[in-house]
Amino acid sequence: MNDQGALITSLKKELRARLRARLRDIPAPRRERDSAQARGLLARQRVWREAKAVLFYFPRPDELDFLPLLEQALAEGRTAALPRFIPETGRYAACQIENVSRDCAPGQFGLGEPAARCPIFPLNRLDLALVPGVGFDAAGHRLGRGRGYYDRLLAEAAGTRCGVAFDEQVVEEIPAEPHDVALNCIITPTRWMEIPGQRPILS
Repeated sequence: MNDQGALITSLKKELRARLRARLRDIPAPRRERDSAQARGLLARQRVWREAKAVLFYFPRPDELDFLPLLEQALAEGRTAALPRFIPETGRYAACQIENVSRDCAPGQFGLGEPAARCPIFPLNRLDLALVPGVGFDAAGHRLGRGRGYYDRLLAEAAGTRCGVAFDEQVVEEIPAEPHDVALNCIITPTRWMEIPGQRPILS
């Protein structure tokens, strides 16, 4: 790693710690309220209304919860997928599910993942990917948890890449590296942000 790369890594680590501290300060009732507001705001966007195949995520306690929209998508006959860790490759794949409670179980990092029987859904057929993270900026940069799993997943994903965040997670600037995948938009409980030059991809 060169000096520039080491500096960016250090800046990311410092920012990650600061944002995690902010998230810990958000009380559970507000997390639930903010999740409901963010779901309502997303449901009003054209990019959601037109999406036929959506990649969701199983939320950590400090992330917005979009699982009710997953249930809605299934009820409407859309394709819903969740990431599953594939030990043989050390990467995540998008796997299609039909029922959250029946098809999911704790996975690699203790979060819900699709069972092994759930088929892998081609990333190039996604219309929308909902992307969690630790931090985001208005240029579409995302600060992940430091392992690069989502960047590798998103690098192959078609459609709109939408970051999801509490308002406290949107900062002025996220240090970016060449392998970091830019987002098309970001949703918070109060804002829908389309990224200049990375507008949502609509059919």
